[in-house]
Amino acid sequence: MDYTQHLLLFVIAVVANWFSALAGGGAGLIQLPILIFMGLPFSLALATHKIATVALGLGATLRHLKEKNSSIPLLALILLAGIPGVVLGAYFIIDTNDRAAEIVLGFLTLSLAVYSILKPELGLTKTRLHRNATGIALGALGLFVIGIANGSLSAGSGLFVTLWLVYWFGLDYRMAVAHTLIAVGLGWNASGAITMTLLAAVKWDWLPALVLGSLVGGYLGANSSIKAGNIWIKRCYEGVTFLVGIKLLMG
Repeated sequence: MDYTQHLLLFVIAVVANWFSALAGGGAGLIQLPILIFMGLPFSLALATHKIATVALGLGATLRHLKEKNSSIPLLALILLAGIPGVVLGAYFIIDTNDRAAEIVLGFLTLSLAVYSILKPELGLTKTRLHRNATGIALGALGLFVIGIANGSLSAGSGLFVTLWLVYWFGLDYRMAVAHTLIAVGLGWNASGAITMTLLAAVKWDWLPALVLGSLVGGYLGANSSIKAGNIWIKRCYEGVTFLVGIKLLMG
């Protein structure tokens, strides 16, 4: 690749990860299909994309930690419940029909957008929900299942975590996005990247531009999320979720 193509990869990564960090997921909507369009087979594109998205989590984490408003116990729960699912999902996708999995995930993702739109007050204020032992256990189970989707398909799984944190634990959208980007963007994606590296080849010479773009985009998107109100984050979430769902269904 010449320098113009590396510059293109950088710009793509900045844009994709900016919107992902603002909405709480969806970087794969832009970045993964473009890697495939540029000539990488699915498994190679997915492994390369997985590694690059770790930088999204790092950039977003650096910005959100400045606010000091994340819950350490909740972050630990997301990590401990989700990472085993991520590893399992990465192994599972090797023997799964990619297209069938994308169609199922597309319908589920569209349902997230519809649900959020039909619940106009959802995620605009914080309430403490399901913080007893049973509620935490069921919440962890939900995160484990979402982790499987994160490990197997990279487009939109963070969006499921964001809405799950809003719906089940009562976070507002701003707090849910922050926890998703720190725990999923950094912890889950790192686990998925390591697992995919062991299972598939990686286009290493494309990574510098993708990693730098993901780092910059993650930081800028997190900054936009912090400054935006919950209603704007909610609308952005619904828009990105709808587009991810359509993209998965269209293939």
